[in-house]
Amino acid sequence: MGSRWGVNRTVAQVHALLYLSAEPLTAEDIAEALSVARSNASTSLRELQNWQLVQATHQMGDRREFFSTSHDVWQLFLTVVQQRVEREIEPTIAALGRLATEARAEKQPEVTARIAGMHVFLQEMHGWYQQMTKLPPHTLRSLVNLGAGVTKWLPGQRKAKSEK
Repeated sequence: MGSRWGVNRTVAQVHALLYLSAEPLTAEDIAEALSVARSNASTSLRELQNWQLVQATHQMGDRREFFSTSHDVWQLFLTVVQQRVEREIEPTIAALGRLATEARAEKQPEVTARIAGMHVFLQEMHGWYQQMTKLPPHTLRSLVNLGAGVTKWLPGQRKAKSEK
């Protein structure tokens, strides 16, 4: 699944192992369980920590670090989305803003309109995302569970049904 999301295979395997594990694991435990080099496990753990998906803790009387991840699927999903927004969407919005300004300066109305359209779209989606992140998790879950059922109450949907 990880490779489909653009994640290194070992990183995805480490995260899956920690998700399924009842107890925190050391890097050595992870390397052994996945039959990967200790250095590969450590690199994968650092990547997961950079994504804020894995936490390191210590146990009394043991100098090693123990790694764990949330077992709450919603929390994991929201963390991944937040990280992707920060790493991908926000920089893209900034770049599109600069490109739109440059296209306007070069008097390229068609190019400007297309870039500006994409810029506005991403800004709107980002605004929606920011509103959703303010909701408590149980409210967000309820909203998602409402799903497409809400669309039957939207004016455009009622009109489309009556035209059929």
